[in-house]
Amino acid sequence: MKAALITGASRGIGAGCALTFAREGYAVGINHRSSGQDAERVAEQCRELGVEAEVFAADVADVGESQAMVEQFVERFGRIDVLVNNAGGALRMPPGGFIDMPTAYWDSQIALNLNAAAYCAQAAARAMVAQEIAGAIISISSIHGDVTWVRRKALPYSAAKAGLTMMTKSLGVELIQHGINVNCIAPGLIHTKALDRYSERDLTAFNRKIPFGGGGEPADIAELAVFLADKAKSRFIVGQTITVDGGQSIDGAIDAMLDDAF
Repeated sequence: MKAALITGASRGIGAGCALTFAREGYAVGINHRSSGQDAERVAEQCRELGVEAEVFAADVADVGESQAMVEQFVERFGRIDVLVNNAGGALRMPPGGFIDMPTAYWDSQIALNLNAAAYCAQAAARAMVAQEIAGAIISISSIHGDVTWVRRKALPYSAAKAGLTMMTKSLGVELIQHGINVNCIAPGLIHTKALDRYSERDLTAFNRKIPFGGGGEPADIAELAVFLADKAKSRFIVGQTITVDGGQSIDGAIDAMLDDAF
């Protein structure tokens, strides 16, 4: 049985990925940092689909914890075929813009949205190469790695996601020689609990600016992740970042109505 490790999988896109990989017959590892009950709930849903599932608590922005997690995953399942780097997020910005921004905020956002993916990818790639597994590493980025989020004052988040795109290109070129496909997905607005921070007015304004007619669902991202993990279907896709946003990033000034949402 193939095995997939998904970081930040206690809810939202990560949970959607865990369940979708489980439906495809993968044993699944559900990583969380501090949401153990939610993670165990996702694991139980995966087990109900007839596959093995295990919860792994780790702060993936910490290099030691992320590498230990991958080692524990391989020990538990005997292999790692897929890593989905999903952990991340735009933390609430302190008052003021870049000029007033504490460097600790910058460091935390780069650590969570870029460093964590690099640490986990390195550990997973080492394990895949050691076992001669032609696996897949898939990172979840954001359209805000390409479309600015200046009016939301989330500069380090956007910088980290842009870095993830370039990391994907570089790793894609390097690891394909080992049969490991590295790609990235850049979602737009996806309906998860993270949207609870917005008012109804903000969400209505945002949805009007998405040509599809509104935001997507975690399954829209998860199904693409499963596709990218399937070598029979995606073997020639290397180092790419695929945007999944209902046309959102094509429209300009997408955050014009959301200045105060954070």
